Amino acid sequence: MVRQFKLSRTFRSIKPHSSPNSNPIPNPNSKIKPEKLQGTEVLSEKVDSWCVYLIASTNPPFKTYVGVTTDFSRRLKQHNGELKGGAKASRAGRPWVCACLVHGFRNRSGACEFESKWKIISRKLPHKKNSEGEKGLEEKCQLLLQHRHASMEKLKHSLDCGHLYVDWRLSP
Repeated sequence: MVRQFKLSRTFRSIKPHSSPNSNPIPNPNSKIKPEKLQGTEVLSEKVDSWCVYLIASTNPPFKTYVGVTTDFSRRLKQHNGELKGGAKASRAGRPWVCACLVHGFRNRSGACEFESKWKIISRKLPHKKNSEGEKGLEEKCQLLLQHRHASMEKLKHSLDCGHLYVDWRLSP
C-alpha cells in the first residue's frame, strides 16, 4: 500500500499557491498599504549606512583590526565578547576600543573595497622600528595607530574618497 502525504503537512515551509482569481494588486481600501517609495529607497525602513572601522586592543597582544558593518556599536560588543558573532581574530587583546570610523559609503561593495585595500596597504607598508629596543605599552599602541593612519593616507590617493568622512577617535 502506498501512503500519500499532503504537501502542507510534509513540507510545512511550502505556502499554498494563491487562487487564479486572486488579484495581485492591493485593494486601496484595505488596511495594509504598500510602502511608499522615493527613488529606490524604502522610507519606512532605516537605510543601511555602511562604515569601515578600526579598533585597537587594550590588552596584550596589542594589535588593530579593520572591519565593515552597518551597526558599529553592536559589532564592537561582538568583538568584546558581549554578544555572539565576533571575529575569531579579535578574541585575543580584548577589550577593544574604537580608533577610527569611516562613513559615507554608498553601498556594501564600496565599504568592502575600502576595507580590503586598507588592509593590503597596511601589510605592505613598512613598520616604524624603535631603535632604543623595548618600547613602552603606550608607544607600541601609538606606533600601530600611526601605521594604520599612514596606510589610510596612502589609500586616499588610490581611491576616490572625497565623499567619505573619517573620524579618528584615538589620535594617531
